[in-house]
Amino acid sequence: MRIKLRQARIEKGLTQQQVADELYLSIRQYQRIETGKAQGSIDTWDRLEDLFNIPQRKLRESAEIHLSPEDSQ
Repeated sequence: MRIKLRQARIEKGLTQQQVADELYLSIRQYQRIETGKAQGSIDTWDRLEDLFNIPQRKLRESAEIHLSPEDSQ
């Protein structure tokens, strides 16, 4: 999950559909980018950077899930 991207969208008061429309993507395509299941094109990331006024490298950051040794058993 790209937490920074999701937070930026929510802070701007936009729905996933509104962002998808702004980027000329389907909502499913945008959801896959936001969840980290799809990379997105360079053009898409340029537009996201402009939309949220946040550097791409920050928006692209993914949340890592760390399991303790007990969780992996």
